[in-house]
Amino acid sequence: MSELVTNQAGRELNMGRDSSWLIGADIFAVFLALIGQVVLTRALITEDYGIFIIALDVFATTFLIVDLGLPTILTRDGANCVNKIWDAIWRIYWIQFMCLIPFIVVALFGVTVIVDDWRSYLPVIVTCMLIAIAHIFSYAPRAGLRAAGYAWMEAWTKVIERIVAVSGYLILYYLGSTSVESYAFAFLVGAMLGLISAILFAKFALKPSLNNSAWQDLDECWTNNKSLIMQSLPFAITLGILPYVIRIEKFIVAGTMGVDSAALFHVAQIAWLAGLVVPQALRAALLPILGQRRNEDGKFFASIEKSLDLCFGILPVGLFGGALLIQFLLPIAFPEQYTDGSIGPSAVDLFMILLVGWCLTLLATPSYTALQAGENPWRFTMFIGFVVVFGTIIGFVLIGSMATSPTRGLYGAAIASTLSSAFLLFSSIHLAKLWVIVRQRKTDFIAAFTLSSITCFGFATSSFIAVSGLVLFMFTPRGWRAMTATDY
Repeated sequence: MSELVTNQAGRELNMGRDSSWLIGADIFAVFLALIGQVVLTRALITEDYGIFIIALDVFATTFLIVDLGLPTILTRDGANCVNKIWDAIWRIYWIQFMCLIPFIVVALFGVTVIVDDWRSYLPVIVTCMLIAIAHIFSYAPRAGLRAAGYAWMEAWTKVIERIVAVSGYLILYYLGSTSVESYAFAFLVGAMLGLISAILFAKFALKPSLNNSAWQDLDECWTNNKSLIMQSLPFAITLGILPYVIRIEKFIVAGTMGVDSAALFHVAQIAWLAGLVVPQALRAALLPILGQRRNEDGKFFASIEKSLDLCFGILPVGLFGGALLIQFLLPIAFPEQYTDGSIGPSAVDLFMILLVGWCLTLLATPSYTALQAGENPWRFTMFIGFVVVFGTIIGFVLIGSMATSPTRGLYGAAIASTLSSAFLLFSSIHLAKLWVIVRQRKTDFIAAFTLSSITCFGFATSSFIAVSGLVLFMFTPRGWRAMTATDY
């Protein structure tokens, strides 16, 4: 079969191949994003930089609701009928556009409340709004490409977007620009080219079918907009909740310990969030596979098993790669007060605790995605709600009880985050009814949890026990076989 769709059959879905493309693109994008943040902090005064970031966050968070969970549904169902994906993309656009206008009003009002002297920053605010809209509208064609087996095209749209934006930053910085409007416009150009490239790739690869396939060939929920929105509603609600899952501890730290402690925790969390692109990419590649096979128990559980092999294989690479990279890069990239202990613990040490949570989040990938692909999307929403509630409670308990000193409080925040990751793993396993697989592989799970914890403690204390985690490379051969397998 040719690389491009000629018979409307798409490419065979393959988690190893597709996730490799997505992980590579996301890591590259994160690296460029870090460069971009360094440029912005050097080029802009603190107030302008703060306004830019706040406006982006407000619009990005608000407009997530406009997504309506529809691209997730397309990712799940698209592989069932590739020749309806192009039509589905434009159907999603129409529904999203109808919902966009009221959210524009709400988001603009939110910015005017948060930002003092907002009239002076109106061009930046409007530009940030357009950036958020471009990102939201890029999700559907990217989801369609992924569902058809063309994750490599999706990956390139992300790379194009980030290269253009950061190149714009660097050119402006070289020219000596200190205009926040100019840097915001550079970001907008990157986001628009990312959107345009996604649509063009989708049109090129997913031409409308000459056969007029029925909407139910995707799934019964596609027969009318009401049933489609009702099916996607749980994912829309989840998208509104998800931003808080990774921000709970930081919010609690800011409220109980002050902004300096919150800034320190944020620096440690930046590195952790960068690592999360790996499980996110794995989930993105696995979702259309499980969606296609959710009514075939044998194939469904076989795909879960292979994805677990892949996760176990990646774990030691991410564990040691992340620990060694952050120990080297964090002191170089950020001012010394974040690593020398002058305002609390070193951000490097905090990261080592968060790294255990990354390992647990990675292992949760198959069960998390199984819930997304299931027949009852409300189960997935319930799961995310449980995680948020647990994270909030454990955060207040640990941070509140340990906030007598910045060091203890921030260690409490990092531990709370890791415990939330553990809860995410075990609750997703329970709700996805995958305990039978866990029992079959209990030795693997126990070894992964124990040795990754010891390794991270060893790195944080500069102890030789960090090398104990090298035993986890025993998973690498199985992980490699899963990466190269074609029978997901």
